[in-house]
Amino acid sequence: MSSNPTSSSGTPGSADPAAARRNSKRPKYSRFTQQELPACKPILTPRWVISAFMVVSIIFIPIGVASLFASRDVVEIVDRYDDDCAPGSKSAKVNFITGPGDKTCNRTLTVSKHMRAPIYIYYQLDNFYQNHRRYVKSRSDQQLRHNSSVNDVSACRPEDTANGRPIVPCGLIAWSLFNDTYSFAISNRNLTVNKHGIAWKSDRDHKFGRDVFPSNFQSGGLIGGASLNESIPLSDQEDLIVWMRTAALPTFRKLYGRIHEDLQAGDVINVTLMNNYNTYNFNGQKKLVLSTTSWLGGKNDFLGIAYLTVGGLCFFLAMLFTLIYLVKPRRLGDPSYLSWNRNPGGR
Repeated sequence: MSSNPTSSSGTPGSADPAAARRNSKRPKYSRFTQQELPACKPILTPRWVISAFMVVSIIFIPIGVASLFASRDVVEIVDRYDDDCAPGSKSAKVNFITGPGDKTCNRTLTVSKHMRAPIYIYYQLDNFYQNHRRYVKSRSDQQLRHNSSVNDVSACRPEDTANGRPIVPCGLIAWSLFNDTYSFAISNRNLTVNKHGIAWKSDRDHKFGRDVFPSNFQSGGLIGGASLNESIPLSDQEDLIVWMRTAALPTFRKLYGRIHEDLQAGDVINVTLMNNYNTYNFNGQKKLVLSTTSWLGGKNDFLGIAYLTVGGLCFFLAMLFTLIYLVKPRRLGDPSYLSWNRNPGGR
């Protein structure tokens, strides 16, 4: 007695629906995948557009005016001294700045308007590219932070070692530390310059270690800038900390100190400076800046002008759209403005 085995393959019309669903690339149904969630679809009517432009102008114009007034209240004295403090041509200036002679220079500044304390002292450098990639990378953050990482100088070349020992702090940024100094006097009375607290607190507390001290610094054949006191930890070397926060643009200012004394209009400030820093090789400029501040910061008209420009443009557009809406009104959703209704038959 014979029997016919049952075939395991189905007929062409008997495909397994579960298998078909498993092989399908159709996403699982949800309101999110099918874009059926509630959505805000605002209709930009003329009134909404005009109101939005008016709100922006009402907010921006007062802010711009207040910013401009705050900037105009800042009193700033800027004195470029690199040309006057080094005689002769460019080659003569380079020889002077790299030579052993006395580099003391006396300058006179006149206060044009009452300056309220604190008065911030900045040095400004022009045409100095601290943002150069090779320059920015030439430092060791681990060495600056931990005493146990003194030998971590692999990223600091060419200022990594000197006389067979690691340099602390190493790298081109520290090596080129600004070293001009300033002292101020009015009527033979010295003004005290406070250099404490000029660096960011976060930098002092977290980026420069209290147990890391300078060593073997500026001991190579070529001296780049200022020297450091080896008995003071890096966390207290605030001139270095300020300098190590590199600038993004080739013209920048860095804080030198503060004067906690009001200066009256007409006061004559006698400045004695040491013109040590070499900017003559690369056609750089050095400037001394005395400045007050406002609630907005230092002197900067750009923010106020930007707010006024945007606010004025929005106000102009609001007036223009209002005029068009009143002179030539248009019913919302009028189908007669559709192209196929304006030109029936494609003619």
